[in-house]
Amino acid sequence: MRARRTVPIALAVLAALAYGLMGTQQLRVLAARSWDLGIFTQLLRAYGELRAPIVPIKGDAVNLLGDHFHPILALLAPVWWVWPSPAALLWTQAVLFGLSAIPITRLAIDRLGGGLGTLAGAAYVFSFGLQSAVSVQFHEIAVAVPLLAMSLTRLLRGRVHGAILWAAPLVFVKEDLGLTVALLGVLIALRHRSQRVEGAALAAWGVGWFVLATFVILPLLNTAGQYDYTGNLGSPLEVLWPPVKWMTVAMLLLAAGLIGGRSPLILLMLPTLAWRFTGTVEFYWDWYWHYNAVLMPIATAAMLDALGDRRTGRATAWLRRDAPLPSRTVRVTAVSVSAAVTLALGPLMPVVDVMRPALWEPSWRAEPAAEALEAVPDGAVLAVDITLMAQAVPDHEVQWLHGPNQRVPDCMLSDRYAFSWGGSPPQDPAAWAQDRWGVPYETVTEDGGFTVVCRP
Repeated sequence: MRARRTVPIALAVLAALAYGLMGTQQLRVLAARSWDLGIFTQLLRAYGELRAPIVPIKGDAVNLLGDHFHPILALLAPVWWVWPSPAALLWTQAVLFGLSAIPITRLAIDRLGGGLGTLAGAAYVFSFGLQSAVSVQFHEIAVAVPLLAMSLTRLLRGRVHGAILWAAPLVFVKEDLGLTVALLGVLIALRHRSQRVEGAALAAWGVGWFVLATFVILPLLNTAGQYDYTGNLGSPLEVLWPPVKWMTVAMLLLAAGLIGGRSPLILLMLPTLAWRFTGTVEFYWDWYWHYNAVLMPIATAAMLDALGDRRTGRATAWLRRDAPLPSRTVRVTAVSVSAAVTLALGPLMPVVDVMRPALWEPSWRAEPAAEALEAVPDGAVLAVDITLMAQAVPDHEVQWLHGPNQRVPDCMLSDRYAFSWGGSPPQDPAAWAQDRWGVPYETVTEDGGFTVVCRP
């Protein structure tokens, strides 16, 4: 079938271009969603220079492997060698998300046919979870998405050993994914009796790395000797409140075409939702951040599992290999619902911005921003706020100007419009810097809201 060969690759290329262009557009208009792009750019630079992932943006001598456990990111070091820029991370994430569409779309076409399979693949790769992740820029979960897509599609094809091999590296993407891997091992042991040993081994692998990473490695590498996020957990009694959590669950079920709720694969969402919904950080609960990205391959795989395989005429949900195939009406409805949950958000979906010519116009502050960065000597210790943090990393030793660093910076680059000032930027940045670090500073350049002050 020609569609099986061409459509998955076409969707992958289209998504990678769209998401990569989103990143380019963000840099062009100086959009900075958080400090994460700066943090990961500094991490990538350290790996590219064959150093430990020390990230001064988080604090002096802070090893980012003591923040979250993501050693797999060291494999991205060659990206820095070729393209030492924050844009490289944004395009890397775009390519990874695009690649994840290939196995999922190919399986969808095999099981549902060319038309429905293409729609299912498009609904996945442009889902709200992936778009939101791209919108808030780079995170380590970018690596988890294609690994989950490869693992779950192989599982649905009956290639259990391949599913295990693709799932195993997830423990090196983020510590909590060890629990997802463990649960997948349990499902394999239950669903594939001839591979019970392999399933149990995968479960042990996942639990073992979760415990080792969370309670040994992270505290060992953490400057405070602890796991930083324990304090973000609230009472289990708060899991069901506020209602925004129910909205997120509803959207995830809609992404799975509702019928995906019949598949045991939907249970793989539980570890991620458990720590998010017991967390006290509001960003954890909503649909609009990067936390849902790892759940998108699970949602689509659960839907494909529940819809069965048109070639055999059987569904496979709930461990029953002899379940009857849902009718075509059910299949069409489920895939349409999966697509509609993203389409219904309409203009809120960030990928639409790529097609708006007005949003490609450079920010009126683009030239002053470039001049501000140019005014800082190469290699200088630079305290900077979030707006130009990532852009400053390749040529400077960057730290956050509101951070706990003890080093006295050579220069400070501030943006009076940065949200980190809380609407009250200093009227005299040089005086503010002198009060902050106890040494004199002189203004080097000031334009477009950006001010560079340096030690004389």
